[in-house]
Amino acid sequence: MTTERVTDASDPRLADYRDLTDVALRRVLEPEGGLYIAESAKVLSRALVAGHRPRSVLTQEKWLGDVEALLGADDATPVYVVDAELAESVTGYAVHRGLLASMHRPATPSVQEILADARRVVVLEDLVDHTNVGAVFRAAAGMGADAVLVSPRCADPLYRRSIRVSMGTVFQVPWTRLPAWREGAELLHEAGFHIMALALSEDAVSLDDFVENPPERVAIVLGAEGDGLSRHAIAAADSTVTIPMTGGVDSLNVAAASAVTLWALRIRS
Repeated sequence: MTTERVTDASDPRLADYRDLTDVALRRVLEPEGGLYIAESAKVLSRALVAGHRPRSVLTQEKWLGDVEALLGADDATPVYVVDAELAESVTGYAVHRGLLASMHRPATPSVQEILADARRVVVLEDLVDHTNVGAVFRAAAGMGADAVLVSPRCADPLYRRSIRVSMGTVFQVPWTRLPAWREGAELLHEAGFHIMALALSEDAVSLDDFVENPPERVAIVLGAEGDGLSRHAIAAADSTVTIPMTGGVDSLNVAAASAVTLWALRIRS
């Protein structure tokens, strides 16, 4: 393992970690630069198991043992060792999860590859909250979804907050971006999927009724925070489904709704 002590916040070696609190900047730079940030030893461990390659690691002296345990004999990845004050100065927040790793972003698979052997998939339309995206991935992993598809305007699953909230399951659940609805619906139908839109609608059926005899392959479509699904998404759906609610509540947070729906649709055979 190659360690390098860094004492200057303006050091160009730390460029990948600078100003991470600027969400808009990271959303622009990460995809174009082919990078994402993994935060904590657990997240880096899951990324490495998934075959992702680190470009560098930023850590403090007290956590070098954890980093060494993860990287082992890897001497191609520089490990930048800084003190707590410098780490906060560079990133804009207190780094207290052991490490940050600048990771090479893997190639995104095609929709056809993702759907080939899948039976239950989640489709996220235009979610802008990285916390919700990460929570949906965690639900997808825990409730047995085979894949997640995200719309062109959906928040990045590999943004560091999405990764952290997902507990690294964004590396475990296959995912890719789905084209706009006309083409996206065609791809789902060509793969044999029944498109199920989760939305409030007069003609919606209850989730209880839908799961009585569910289709073999189901794509669960979930909409943006606040506005819900677009009219294009609802028009593309084969069924509109609602979760039965009580207490005068008409809907759940999108991540909670994904967990409830996936649990109801879990494959028992």
